[in-house]
Amino acid sequence: MTTTIRTRITELLGVRYPIVQGGMMWVGLAELAAAVSNAGAFGILTALTQPSPQALRDEIGRCRSLTDQPFGVNLTMLPSINPPPYEEYLDVILSSKVAAIETAGKVPPEFFAKAKAAGVPIIHKCVSVRHAISAERMGADAISIDGFECAGHPGEDDVGGLVLIPAAARRLSTPVIASGGIADGRGMAGALALGAEGVNMGTRFCATQEAPIHHNIKQALVSATERDTRLIFRTLHNTARVLKNAISVEVVETEKRGCEFEDIRHLVAGQRGRAALQAGDPDGGIVAAGQVVGLIDDVPTCGELIQRMVNECRSRLGAAQGYFA
Repeated sequence: MTTTIRTRITELLGVRYPIVQGGMMWVGLAELAAAVSNAGAFGILTALTQPSPQALRDEIGRCRSLTDQPFGVNLTMLPSINPPPYEEYLDVILSSKVAAIETAGKVPPEFFAKAKAAGVPIIHKCVSVRHAISAERMGADAISIDGFECAGHPGEDDVGGLVLIPAAARRLSTPVIASGGIADGRGMAGALALGAEGVNMGTRFCATQEAPIHHNIKQALVSATERDTRLIFRTLHNTARVLKNAISVEVVETEKRGCEFEDIRHLVAGQRGRAALQAGDPDGGIVAAGQVVGLIDDVPTCGELIQRMVNECRSRLGAAQGYFA
């Protein structure tokens, strides 16, 4: 029997399952996004992985050649001395008529207005309820709320998903997508029970057959436990959760002694991390990873992973019903 899960997220995105593959630097390429979308979930390309707006337009075209299902594009805006041409990337996303844009960081209100005028739904990623409320006021159609367990930047409040998800769901009228710490149907069932209407996964999708990273990196994720991540940039008030490896350990130790960003720039450079992902050197650079690595035991196809999640989610929610006499 074919299962379909209906929530406001599936209706917004036009998908069968409320599972979103989050935008990931160097990983959100067409082959992964298309595989996720073909499996009934929502794949996302990462805009800034592409070196130019035209390259992004080409990647969107490549994704369309691999799937006829809905997919989106992530545009993350972070403080930078030499920022990329964000608005040009945005214009490509909107003119390409993708199914949704996933935004993160400090997005100008006029960008939200542009997306609304173009009729492209906005999923905004937040790490706190106060930021989620602001994004909703600016016009976000859904909020992806990142708990402290997540990979990448969890913010500075250190609030885990078990509290953050229901806290957001009860304050927002827009649907909530739970992000951080989710790798299987159990986590998905828990998120839905907490008030979310969908889930976002990044680290788990890195450990799939279609993820465009080296097999050695995938195996490092499989081998890691829930204790094998490190928080870097903590002393710089720009916390990021990454996989424990020689580089992240050195960064943490350097921060403990006291440092400026320039002292660790050579260790955390994005191109160094990209090279590690491609060459398969788990100690070659920073590798973003959430605590969810402790729940990853294999490297399935995206289709296998998503179907397994849906079946397990239904099973766990059904089992929970049985607890009531």
